[in-house]
Amino acid sequence: MNPIRPPHTSFPTRPTSTAVQALIAVAAFAHLAPAAAQTAPAAPDNKTLPTVRVSADAENDKYTVKSISSAVKTDTALLDTPQTVTVITEALIKDQAMQSMADVTRYVPGIGMANGEGNRDSPVFRGSNSASGDFYIDGVRDDVEYYRDLYNVERVEALTGPNAMIFGRGGSGGVINRVTKQANWRTVRAADLTLGSYKNRRLTADVGQALNDTVAFRVTGMAEDSGGYQRDFSLKRSGINPTVAIRADRNTSIVLGFEHFNDERTTDRGIPSRNGRPLDLPVDAFFGDPNPDGRQTRLKSNAVTGVIDHDFGGGVHLTNKTRYTDYDKFYQNYNAGAVNAAGTLVPISAYNNHQWRKNFFNQTDVTFDVVSGSVKHKILVGMELGQQDTDYLRMTGKFNNGTVTSINVPLATPDGPLPTTYVLGGSTADRDGKSKAKIAGFYAQDQIELSPQWQLIAGLRYDSFKLSYHNNVTTGILAPTATAPANLSSDDKLLSPRAGVLFKAMPSLSLYANYSIASFPRGGDQLSSLTNVNQGLKPEKFVNTEFGAKWEIKPDLLATLAVYKLDRKNVAVTNPATGIADQLVDGARTYGVELGIGGNVTRDWSINGGYAYQDAKLKATASATALAGATVQNVPRNTFSLWNRYDFNSSLGAGLGVIRRGDSFTSTSNAVVLPAYTRVDAALFYAINTNYKVQLNVENLTDKKYYAVANGDNNITPGSPRAFKVMMSVKY
Repeated sequence: MNPIRPPHTSFPTRPTSTAVQALIAVAAFAHLAPAAAQTAPAAPDNKTLPTVRVSADAENDKYTVKSISSAVKTDTALLDTPQTVTVITEALIKDQAMQSMADVTRYVPGIGMANGEGNRDSPVFRGSNSASGDFYIDGVRDDVEYYRDLYNVERVEALTGPNAMIFGRGGSGGVINRVTKQANWRTVRAADLTLGSYKNRRLTADVGQALNDTVAFRVTGMAEDSGGYQRDFSLKRSGINPTVAIRADRNTSIVLGFEHFNDERTTDRGIPSRNGRPLDLPVDAFFGDPNPDGRQTRLKSNAVTGVIDHDFGGGVHLTNKTRYTDYDKFYQNYNAGAVNAAGTLVPISAYNNHQWRKNFFNQTDVTFDVVSGSVKHKILVGMELGQQDTDYLRMTGKFNNGTVTSINVPLATPDGPLPTTYVLGGSTADRDGKSKAKIAGFYAQDQIELSPQWQLIAGLRYDSFKLSYHNNVTTGILAPTATAPANLSSDDKLLSPRAGVLFKAMPSLSLYANYSIASFPRGGDQLSSLTNVNQGLKPEKFVNTEFGAKWEIKPDLLATLAVYKLDRKNVAVTNPATGIADQLVDGARTYGVELGIGGNVTRDWSINGGYAYQDAKLKATASATALAGATVQNVPRNTFSLWNRYDFNSSLGAGLGVIRRGDSFTSTSNAVVLPAYTRVDAALFYAINTNYKVQLNVENLTDKKYYAVANGDNNITPGSPRAFKVMMSVKY
């Protein structure tokens, strides 16, 4: 059953017809819009308009960008940024036919993915625990658990290492920031149709137009109705994201946007293990009731954004961003347990989780330049205010007419019908409550150019993070008691410093050192983890020391190297004296090396990829199955990936990619190994003319059987068999 709690609206059963109709209209307009629409009335000659940065089409054909603003909140060259940053460009997204965050991270050194219980993106940064809250969109927090799409994305920025000085709480091992496509006075007419294996069917469209010299609009949209290689899997999603840009006066610009996104898919938590390895089963094996209605993940979100930029002159610039998002997320699944000793039975349990969240964030940044003799300063001062209101409802599945919470099924046929009733209070993991988080962050940063060779960066952020949680339950095992009160709260004061020094050995080569700290409050990623024990504990702390180098081998080919140590501190473990988890210890340490490369080797040969070495170990015993010295889950010691595209002429090109992931463990018990694998991808590109292109992507070219991700010893997801995608693109 699906829990419905008034006054929240229920989910639609498939992408809304209005969204699909709007997308069809957008796609049609992309192809048929008359050229006359480009001749809007001009502004009077005596009106001075603000400068608008416009990317040339050639930029979209590259795998590199020169600079980004998210790493330090100022437009700074990657070569001058003392931190590892990997940028996945729109061209690379399209060449690899990427459709998810898992696709993006395959070619990013130092970042992997966990299973995410089959309902969300769950990245693993630099050997730290998997995080669902370290996602941002245009620099603003986007932390609800769901699968993010790329239909409206200009590029994806992966910043490894603690990033709390810029992004606030969390960001412990890294963050992923999506930069969206926005109105910018460029004329855009583009659409892509993708058809592929397992009924992959997807349409995207992008239309941009200047109405006049003062106003421009852009609309991106997507609709998808696909299957998958997992049994009875289906995916239906749609999104539409219009933006309007306004030149208010010669010094002021405004961008307003709205996004509606809907995602409905079948939940699959994967297969169990036996004798320390994943069970050798067909890749589409499923454990639980195969009825898609009983195992589903659904998200509906609506977001409103506004950005104001104002240039005061004299090097003083103000940016104000506001984003309000209303999320409605539900998932329900079946979960396999450990196979019995005889290898004949496997236990199945079930639960569902409904989360309603409203996020409001406002960021104000002021930058200005100061010159003192030969020393140049670029100073940033800023403030972020936010509030997050969340309702939670988790219920446990019961079987055999509601009498048991786990049922054994034959391992030979684990996917038979399982009539399931969901009840609140079926386990102590259930909850019915609500939380409110209030955030106030203040930060200052100075980028100092001492000389053409030496640069310094120093910043400090202070966050007031107040979290309150109320338990709605008044009866049963979840009812408040003296040890589990109805109301919980925490009030954390977080300091997040960062300091870096950069030496330009040559104009094309920089060497750097960086030190940063991030804190993770006890409320957790989803603001629902407060207990009567941890509400008074200090936040977890992540301390990163990093040395690195960046080399512009050519103007459009960048190589990077980073060597780092990341410590996880203030981890709560069971105190022998009290028997509760109130003892804080240094929990884990990762030593790592990251090598990255991206760009054009020659005019016709483009590459992107890297290598990562990660040695992530627990420093203290956290539980009976997480002992000191154990390797952190989902962290291979060695990973390698390299994508190549070669254009034989102006019409024909080919792509080849290799991904290698070493052995890892599915949990900190280190009892089950996720085996190493090598996967090969390939592509062919053909330009019919300047407006029409077609490409063929083949994932897992050799049809290698492998296990992609895990979320514990008995939630292991097999990778996809060989799969084909054909994309037809039109652009005017």
